[in-house]
Amino acid sequence: MTQASPPAPVQKAPGEREGFIQSHDGLSLRVREWGPQDGDPIVLLHGLRGYSGTWRGLAAALPDRRLIAIDQRGRGESSWDPACNYYTDAYLADLETVVAQLGLDRFTLIGHSMGGTTAYVYAAHNPDRLDAVIIEDIAPGSSASGAGAERIKAEMAALPTDFADWAEGRAYWRNARPSVSEAAREERLAESLRETADGRIGWRYDAAGISRTRLDPDPARVVDLWPVVDAIRTPAFIIRGGRSDFCRLDTVLEMERRNPRFTHATVAAASHYVHDDAPDIFNALVEGWLAGVRSAVAGGASI
Repeated sequence: MTQASPPAPVQKAPGEREGFIQSHDGLSLRVREWGPQDGDPIVLLHGLRGYSGTWRGLAAALPDRRLIAIDQRGRGESSWDPACNYYTDAYLADLETVVAQLGLDRFTLIGHSMGGTTAYVYAAHNPDRLDAVIIEDIAPGSSASGAGAERIKAEMAALPTDFADWAEGRAYWRNARPSVSEAAREERLAESLRETADGRIGWRYDAAGISRTRLDPDPARVVDLWPVVDAIRTPAFIIRGGRSDFCRLDTVLEMERRNPRFTHATVAAASHYVHDDAPDIFNALVEGWLAGVRSAVAGGASI
């Protein structure tokens, strides 16, 4: 494959299936699933510029579970929001709609970065619906200040409108995500970009609307996660990158001090994108921690 070649078609994981669910405000949300329909369900929420297929590796590592991943509004094959309603309350309502439409009574919730914010809030509001919540590399204050927040703002401010060809798009992602594997970058290329009618390469997601919301948010709709963290009554596990510029260790330790339901693990070799940088370690941590939660429930422990 030359640098100017389009990415290879995304290889679906065994048993991968997809459908669409209408949101509370009329948008079409793509939902991907893996695993047996009667498996213990896990709902997955990707990050700011992620996509549902980013969880394929985890699905392969948990073949007995039913994994359900959403293309968040404005991303992947989900509808773009004409009102640019890209805030936690909208993502939360979308999650609640998907959960209701799929008839999920109890499940585990996993969220990365932006999806982690939604997961925190859902967990605080729904203690009787969740068996567990896993957060990948986000904590109170992560999006408001610090090196990671400034990096993401700079990325969004400098985001190209489109690219002349696939070589330019490939170079962009190689520069933006130098720590992830070549295979992960190629998947991201295929899932985030497409050829447009004029032969250029454009975004699959609402880059302008999402950037505007991230760079100039409505202060009234920005979530303070500290009271949310304090309210959570579900077993909660944070997986952070040892090289992350976004999720501070001292903040995570303070979360554990304030709420004993929280525990964490640091993956030394990973950045903010733990499941991309160190997929085998990330998958093993998820599998092992969930096995511990399941064992505690089976043994009648109070959680």
